[in-house]
Amino acid sequence: MDSQYDKLSQQQIKISIAKPEAKNFIKDNDALSVSCTNSSSDTSREKWGKEIEFLFSCIALSVGLGNVWRFPFIALENGGGAFVIPYIIVLLLIGRPVYYMEVIIGQFASRGCIKAFDMVPLMKGIAYGQVYATALATTYYACVMALTIKYLIASLSEILPWSYCQPEWGPLCISTAAFNHTHLNNNNNTLLGKPTSSAELYFTKTILREKDNIDDGIGVPNWDLVLCLLSAWLIICTILIKGIRSSGKASYFLAIFPYVVMSILLCRALTLPGSLNGIIYFLRPQWDQLLNPNVWYAAITQMFFSLAICFGTLVMYASYNNFRKNVYRDVIIITSVDSMTSILAGCIIFGILGNLAYETNTHDIAHVVKGGAGLAFISYPEAIAKFKYLPQVFAVLFFLMLLVLGIGSNIGMASCVITVIKDRFQYLPHWLLASGMGVVGFIVGLVYTTPGGQYILNLIDYFGCSFIALFLAIAQLVAVSWLYGVKRLCQDIEFMLGLKTGLYWRVCWAIITPGLMFLVLIYSLINYQPLDYKGVKYPDAVYNFAWLIWAVGVGQLPFWALYTISQQSGKTFKQKLHLALKPTDNWGPLEAKLLDEYNLQRKSFDYNDSLTLSWRSRIYDNIFG
Repeated sequence: MDSQYDKLSQQQIKISIAKPEAKNFIKDNDALSVSCTNSSSDTSREKWGKEIEFLFSCIALSVGLGNVWRFPFIALENGGGAFVIPYIIVLLLIGRPVYYMEVIIGQFASRGCIKAFDMVPLMKGIAYGQVYATALATTYYACVMALTIKYLIASLSEILPWSYCQPEWGPLCISTAAFNHTHLNNNNNTLLGKPTSSAELYFTKTILREKDNIDDGIGVPNWDLVLCLLSAWLIICTILIKGIRSSGKASYFLAIFPYVVMSILLCRALTLPGSLNGIIYFLRPQWDQLLNPNVWYAAITQMFFSLAICFGTLVMYASYNNFRKNVYRDVIIITSVDSMTSILAGCIIFGILGNLAYETNTHDIAHVVKGGAGLAFISYPEAIAKFKYLPQVFAVLFFLMLLVLGIGSNIGMASCVITVIKDRFQYLPHWLLASGMGVVGFIVGLVYTTPGGQYILNLIDYFGCSFIALFLAIAQLVAVSWLYGVKRLCQDIEFMLGLKTGLYWRVCWAIITPGLMFLVLIYSLINYQPLDYKGVKYPDAVYNFAWLIWAVGVGQLPFWALYTISQQSGKTFKQKLHLALKPTDNWGPLEAKLLDEYNLQRKSFDYNDSLTLSWRSRIYDNIFG
């Protein structure tokens, strides 16, 4: 305790020499400074083994399965090459500003996403809702990894099992190895039904054992997928078992290996006949689509989920950085790499699909494309089965790449949940939290291994993740940009990094980014249609359950807001609300010395005045202040 007083006194002498006007503040706030020092000195936090591990971990987190299967299909549906233009504009106006904001907040506070909202305690429910959505996403993401492991094992067969028909699939099955779309189209109107490729039947009948609907329930788990799910969680837990240092070391492989495989696959794709037509088909601009609001909506949603912003994971990763680390360059690199990877993956996928169209005499490549998981588990395996040389090798490479991409993203999501628990219960060993996360994730994930699992996965993805994240993202932008204040955030950046924040960042944070996200929300609500899976509607009871899942996530915001207000010391509701909007006394850097310096700066900048400004004055203050 004496040494703490000595350090504080030395600090006060230095500051009083440099800034005489700070003397009164020091005198009035001795007790506050000491209490902050005491509370902070007891807190320690892991750091990355090397600073570059943060960069690789963020790349592994952001560059995931969505880049490989979602972006190519979304781009094709929304203008092909012309889609790249709104995608890049959205990157500059939404993706990069929000990414930078979250990284700055995490590094500045050195806390997980829950405690990071000590900046605006009233809005702490945003972080709880984000962790809830991230936890749900972790469970079904592991199931997608399980599917990838199943295909990876199947790729080791002497003959790829999806390349030929099995007797139980009936006469409408057409072997992928001899698949001919002309033949298929001639039989579309037969009394028997529509012919289906062996690759699609293998995915739906053998892997998923999928039901036509879930009116009679989702069925019991498939034992082979259960084992693959168990393997996926064992991999995740092994990487997480020693905390951020072990996952940081793994990030080297998780971030670099997919690009090695992509390079090999791109070289192979370019040597296939018809591949160039596929790439041109993918990149050919359809300029009239730029005036279609659906295109801009698709670009915003794709960017939002591709970069993994507003899920709490970036705040968590940045919280392990050194306080003075200049993350500006890292943010530019990560966001650029993510976008370029999406375009690169599109060229690979459509190069191979172009070859598939060539082999089957199909003039329109769209006829051989299936969106979402179908692109990875149906269209691509179809194309690989037609490779004349070593199709098994390319199948192994592709599914190994998907597995690594899935691991990288899931590590980040699972770490986010673990960090929140660790921040609250610091005495719990990390291995116990990682093991507990794995056990719970595996048990919950069993529902996705049932014959009706894809129906549930589709439901959870939309109501439990995407729709929740969209609401909470807007709330987060309002909380940081307007309740905490862009001006205050920029002063925090200057304190931490010594950098002045440019007008571009200020305008995006204050107006453009929250405005565009709000328009996306309005557009999605206006155009809302009841969710279905492959054209099949869900039972009413399932819809009610889905809305309950959504309400639990979004409901965290009002619940914690009311709880925080009730805990304030003010006499009237207005006083309590005002206190709940102000940062807590210990908000700031985790290190005691830095926190003391920051508390002095908070007083000298008179941060709290922004709460009493008019909206017009606050806009000017946030952008130009």
